[in-house]
Amino acid sequence: MIETIYTFSRDPEQKTIEKIVTDGTLQYLHMALPRGEGLPEHSTNAPVYMTVVKGTLTIQLGEEDVCEYAAGTLLKIPFDTRMRVQNLHGEMLELFVVKAPAPKG
Repeated sequence: MIETIYTFSRDPEQKTIEKIVTDGTLQYLHMALPRGEGLPEHSTNAPVYMTVVKGTLTIQLGEEDVCEYAAGTLLKIPFDTRMRVQNLHGEMLELFVVKAPAPKG
């Protein structure tokens, strides 16, 4: 078998943050955030690609206005961007996050 197989939680019902793949090339994460949950405000430690799979993402980047993105949206966020990620809606927010290249350290 040449391929490597990774798994992630399906239909999580509580806050979930899973690092699925971490290597020198990229970091691949799966996140599920119930209503009212979010991530601590932080600056990106790599270029970030966020794919909204379920629900609505509420996000503020840098000094920009808060924006909302529905399922089916892919965002590219530059390295060292201040961000605040939240789920302010009733449906579970589910995301895949790719950091490429992977953050150092």
